[in-house]
Amino acid sequence: MVSNGSEEIRPVIGLPTYLEQARFGTWEVPSAVLPHNYVTMVERAGGIPVLLPPTGVARAELVDRLDALVLTGGADVDPARYGAPPDTALGPLRADRDDSEFALLTLARAAGLPILAICRGLQLVNVAFGGTLIQHLPDLLGHDHHSGTPGGFLPNRVTTVPDSLVATIAGPEVEVNCHHHQAVAILAEGLVATAHAADGTIEAAEATGGSFLLGVQWHPEADATDVRLMRALVEAAASYRKERDS
Repeated sequence: MVSNGSEEIRPVIGLPTYLEQARFGTWEVPSAVLPHNYVTMVERAGGIPVLLPPTGVARAELVDRLDALVLTGGADVDPARYGAPPDTALGPLRADRDDSEFALLTLARAAGLPILAICRGLQLVNVAFGGTLIQHLPDLLGHDHHSGTPGGFLPNRVTTVPDSLVATIAGPEVEVNCHHHQAVAILAEGLVATAHAADGTIEAAEATGGSFLLGVQWHPEADATDVRLMRALVEAAASYRKERDS
């Protein structure tokens, strides 16, 4: 974290939300929502979480107010964005999220903002960089060991690539919480796969150049006791803020 005299300035971490019909109190209305575990993870890692609604318009002045970005999990990316017809197993699409987050990623990369991409976030990064996705892993693998239960996760063990960013942060093997039925198919230029499941599924990828960009297919926010990935992002955000403001 950046020091301002005797006071530490916590970096501001942007968290995109998604539009859902939500019920609270006496209300049931369209709402911008995000599981609170993301907020907890950012706070425990030393950052300030800021929720970003899917407005459909990403603006440079928003990115100017952030020190890092987390591309959060959620709905499937529209396969039209990587030139594929929709699979029958495709989940609900969220055009508003796609529009907002693809634009937000472009602006964040241009600004050199550190980025942690989680589940859908990794898939979005791969598509934005020119890659493609497996639309339904069970059809390819013959099992659903990555999918989890409705509203839950399945534990998986992934192996990281030595000397990669994710290996430096989390070690050679990681016990992770998965809930995904899609994954990277063709890895985009500018990314390198840095963790795999036992069945070969790409479970992490990171940028080969530029600022901090790490994507993981699992859900680190599902384990509130392990904030290693988020702490690494917060540290990168603090450095980014210090350099930007110097």
